Amino acid sequence: MHDLVIRGGSVVDGTGIPAVTADIAVTDGLITEVGRVDGRGERELAADGLVVAPGWVDIHTHYDGQVTWDPELTPSSWHGVTTVVMGNCGVGFAPVRPDAQGFLIELMEGVEDIPGTALHEGIDWDWESFPEYLDALDKTPRALDVAAQVPHAALRAYVMGERAHEQDATAADIAAMAALAEQGVRAGACGVSTSRTILHRSKYGLVPGTEALPHELLGLAEGMARAGHGVFQLVSDHQGGAGDRDWLVDLVDRTGVKATYTLAQSPYAPDRWREALAATEADLRDGRRIIPQVACRPTGMLFGLQSSLHPFSTHPTYVAVRDLPLSERVAYLSRPEVRAALAAEAPATQNVIALALMQRWDQIFPLGDPPDYEPPRSASVAGVSERERRPPQEVVLDWLLKRDGTAFLFAPLATYIDHDHEVVREMMTHPNTVLGLSDGGAHCGLICDVSMPTYLLTHWVNGRERGPRIGLEHAISLQTSRTAAAYGFTDRGVLSPGMRADINLIDLDGMHLRVPEMAFDLPAGGRRLIQKADGYVATLLAGQVTMEHGEMTGTRPGGLVRL
Repeated sequence: MHDLVIRGGSVVDGTGIPAVTADIAVTDGLITEVGRVDGRGERELAADGLVVAPGWVDIHTHYDGQVTWDPELTPSSWHGVTTVVMGNCGVGFAPVRPDAQGFLIELMEGVEDIPGTALHEGIDWDWESFPEYLDALDKTPRALDVAAQVPHAALRAYVMGERAHEQDATAADIAAMAALAEQGVRAGACGVSTSRTILHRSKYGLVPGTEALPHELLGLAEGMARAGHGVFQLVSDHQGGAGDRDWLVDLVDRTGVKATYTLAQSPYAPDRWREALAATEADLRDGRRIIPQVACRPTGMLFGLQSSLHPFSTHPTYVAVRDLPLSERVAYLSRPEVRAALAAEAPATQNVIALALMQRWDQIFPLGDPPDYEPPRSASVAGVSERERRPPQEVVLDWLLKRDGTAFLFAPLATYIDHDHEVVREMMTHPNTVLGLSDGGAHCGLICDVSMPTYLLTHWVNGRERGPRIGLEHAISLQTSRTAAAYGFTDRGVLSPGMRADINLIDLDGMHLRVPEMAFDLPAGGRRLIQKADGYVATLLAGQVTMEHGEMTGTRPGGLVRL
């Protein structure tokens, strides 16, 4: 008698080999048989007509605060994700001195757009060191597994205090940070992370460590190497190019650690991604493990009257009413004289980055229902404005007022210069890249890319009408065995005997993404963008059903993954 048997599904095992019709038996949280299973199960799931795949392994999330109050880690658990890696981009909540908790919250709020009020109310701060943080996480049963990285900004704040933002680290500072990084990785962290982009700011300026000299970063990697495992993760404006390449190669060669960095097509250096992919060939030849981390769709800002940014969000006429209830704002913005005033005003902001993003008329589109993440240029504000001979501000305002003010506009941040997904396809199917960048738990008021694992199937496997598709088996391997291997999770990501029974049962024909919506369900009533999906018949973690027909079951066999 098995604990569970899944009968007659189309098993896509995560390795990329062709699907086979088979049963899967599970006992004590592990897969024991794949093929024809003669024995019965205490529970049996009929999978005829369904795809049976490993649970998704999402390696780029920011649930570092939410993990302390939400055992289900939605929205990720709604999208078949069974393992998440958090602590990315150099920000997180450990180690922390008792008088510096507010500082780390302000960093996370500034970098990842997570409401500070929610973090203040939701986090209990039952730790100081990183090992104590892991122990605190280990106490809570969850609907999925979590793994954590040691964040560079928190290390700098802990060691350097008020000097963390402005001064170069001393040799003693670096030694202390390296020792803490080693301590965290030895306790089970899966790596160390840092940020080197001007986009990551708090009210104090750039995130601590953004301009750290190479020998400081080398010190962190050396601490990780002494612990014997781990990934060095970074996000950078240089996209793996000249500004990072020399020190990163030196760091990996001298320590032997594995590194991964965020790669996207930048509008300011549109061909650098090709150079980065070409460099991976030399790395592979030389035995160097530097892995570009890419997305399966452009990182997409969602402009709306409920979002933290939209083309009128800094206009004086809008600022005067932005705190009113949504219905009152919609009524006000619908008045002809108000529309005229908005169209005549310029944004009142000194933030050149925000200003540029809000006025890229050829990169702003109605998201629609069902949501369209690959719209043509003709559907953009610029395209409609030119076709209808109307000012772009009028077009945008019309779109913002749709659905009683709850409509969203899709504004790709990167990798959408040519208004198609061909660059995305080349990046994600390159043999030396790995999928990531969903940012689950972050950018609560502006970005909702947590649905990327589902989009991988709805767009690239099922629904691609404007270009070549990706085979089902290949697509699933990208989000399972490939992501698991990148972080050294050797017990998951493949459906074979002896592996963890983290499994998705999927109605592929019935799978689609719903429209994102704004929820106000964080602690202290904080807002966040959420998105659900149809098509997940069941998700299993360690052989137990955690979600069935789109509803969480309340079963929580998950916890902390220590490496």
